[in-house]
Amino acid sequence: MRIRMLIFLLIIVGIVSQFGCARSHRIPVIYDTDIGGDIDDTWALAFLLASPELDLKLVVTDSHDAEGKAKIVAKLLERVGRTDVPVGIGLKFDDDIGRQAGWVKDYDLDKYPGKVHKDGIQAMIDTIMKSPEPITLIAVGPVPNLPEALKREPKIAQRARLVVMGGSIEFKYGRKKGRCAEYNVRHKPKAAQVAYGADWDVTMTPLDTADFVILDGEDYARVRDADNPLARALMENYRIWCKGKKWPNPNKHSSTLFDTVAIYLAFTNELCEMRDIHLRVDDKGFTIPDPRGKLTHVAMKWKDLAAFETFLSERIANYK
Repeated sequence: MRIRMLIFLLIIVGIVSQFGCARSHRIPVIYDTDIGGDIDDTWALAFLLASPELDLKLVVTDSHDAEGKAKIVAKLLERVGRTDVPVGIGLKFDDDIGRQAGWVKDYDLDKYPGKVHKDGIQAMIDTIMKSPEPITLIAVGPVPNLPEALKREPKIAQRARLVVMGGSIEFKYGRKKGRCAEYNVRHKPKAAQVAYGADWDVTMTPLDTADFVILDGEDYARVRDADNPLARALMENYRIWCKGKKWPNPNKHSSTLFDTVAIYLAFTNELCEMRDIHLRVDDKGFTIPDPRGKLTHVAMKWKDLAAFETFLSERIANYK
């Protein structure tokens, strides 16, 4: 009897131990972003920082003034006490930071207490190649950094998975049926062709799910009124971004939070209906189902959009 009891207790301890290990494991991620243009990149970064499932190893900026955009990332990380996260500067195309430029007009990137990599693409490669486990690369912009990274070190495709916000399969902007050339793909279609078609596992949130996320009512008020450094920094950026716009109203609701869905898919797809589709990107920036295309895990519909929006708002509002 005592032996049976001892065996039973050992089994229970083993189960608890395994469950505890699974719960404590965090997914290492790199966040590749064109932050500063649309405010959803900033909401997504806030969601990422507030998600204990994810271990942020590096943020790399891209498109337009990548160095100026890095200031937004660095200032936000500094404000929330996360200067352990390195910031990488990706490919620059012009001097446009975006509508959030005012938030960092006096910010000196050289004084960021953490590490700033002038060559963010190399930092991305090094982070992936040196990681003891596969990295989840979350890309929520036009992805010009990724083809360059793959060109320098093709082996990163075997050591990372890609989660992207991009594309349009059965819905276009405005939640209308049909297909369009979604901005992240249309802006740099050649880059998307390389990145989306590379030899890594690809998960995508197209407009079919990403264009449906808007916080209002209690969900929005929860973030707007939250008294924590992450929510405050986010709302400061959001109010600056909204100046001069007829929509949205920062007192009442968010804008469309496309990129937050990519953060969610980095650790779960529980609230989404997923479909495996072979996709190719054409020269005009359309993501087209094609049997010869890349097999992609696509979030096509929401099982419970309201539950996701509440989950998102609670994560940011309850950040500590």
